[in-house]
Amino acid sequence: MESRLISLMHFTNSTARGGAEEHILTLLRGLDRQIFRLHLVCPDELAQQMRADLPQDVELIPLNLRRPTQVGAALRFAGLLRNRQVQILHSHLFYSSLFASPVGRVSGVPLIIETPHINELWRHGWVKGSYIIDRFAGRFVDYYVAVSHANAEYLVQHKRLPAGKVVVIRNGCDLRRFENPESRAGTLKKTLGFGVDDPVLVHVGRLEPQKGHQVLLEALTIVRREFPDVRLVCVGEGALRGEIEQRSRSLGLEPSVRLVGFQGNIPEWLALADMVVLPSFFEGLPIAAIESLAASKAVVATAVDGTPEVIIHGKTGLTVPPGNPAALAEAIGRLLGDSEVRKSMGEAGRKWVQENFSQEQQVHKTTELYLQGLARKRRRVRVTNAGVARQDFEAPSVAVTLEGRK
Repeated sequence: MESRLISLMHFTNSTARGGAEEHILTLLRGLDRQIFRLHLVCPDELAQQMRADLPQDVELIPLNLRRPTQVGAALRFAGLLRNRQVQILHSHLFYSSLFASPVGRVSGVPLIIETPHINELWRHGWVKGSYIIDRFAGRFVDYYVAVSHANAEYLVQHKRLPAGKVVVIRNGCDLRRFENPESRAGTLKKTLGFGVDDPVLVHVGRLEPQKGHQVLLEALTIVRREFPDVRLVCVGEGALRGEIEQRSRSLGLEPSVRLVGFQGNIPEWLALADMVVLPSFFEGLPIAAIESLAASKAVVATAVDGTPEVIIHGKTGLTVPPGNPAALAEAIGRLLGDSEVRKSMGEAGRKWVQENFSQEQQVHKTTELYLQGLARKRRRVRVTNAGVARQDFEAPSVAVTLEGRK
């Protein structure tokens, strides 16, 4: 049976754990072991962060392939693809695909997939802003998985990638984790030095410029004028920790703000929240938003990219323009002042993600893409008179389409 399994390798060269990595874990946990043999290749720094949560039957291979000069690493990666007889190579984020997809094509991998995860409208300059490198690297990619309809629009309209290669499979999460979380809210509040009745805002995300922590701190200074006991907990790690700590001190917020680093027990930290705040400048489709609604928490978020597909303004939370501390503060204050609205939005949000953002739908649709894409590729194999198989890498169309894309 083992020899008949489809060898599937996920690849990322990210060094920090974030939403894209949670997406990978969702797939690696849910994919059918009677169909796939699973491998994950990533830098050692990330491997250490993910090992404890990775299913034991997934082969974890540390490999750092982040620069064009790493010829040895590229050769080792090619060897891994051949030795594992990889039939599907799935890279996450463009910078990973830029290195992995060409190596995969040269190594004879039949089906190559990229999930870009985020929109990159911040890119400027002739090379980065024109996406010329992205389109060149796209010659080696058979399909792009857009994690939201907004993400699909970006890939087609801005990057100008072939629409026939772009499929929408929205992010999902294991909603069962949030059904009956062991509530340690009281204990966590005491540990953090908060009062039992202090309202708590929670932000889940890497400490990186994308996530808008500076805007959130500015908004918090406004919110505290009306709600002086409000507290903020930031769950996540990243390069901006020192800068955020310094800014908290300069704004006089240090007693009210806690940076708790990466936490694996997200349901417990969300149970602590009166609401969740996600002030990102750009996203693909934030898993933190899905998890927050799964925990029945109302969310205040910026209306960027795929976020409004999860946070429905006035129903599952409130959305505001990015980079606007005053608007963010007004929305936070509105929900802090009305516990019934927060509760109603949290309940509606739980129902919304159950219907649209489950782990099962993500895994099922991704499996469809894998199997249909690989089957179409195999049908393009023609055997010559000499008995040598030749692959014609024509991009096929599949059943998973851009349905609903405006």
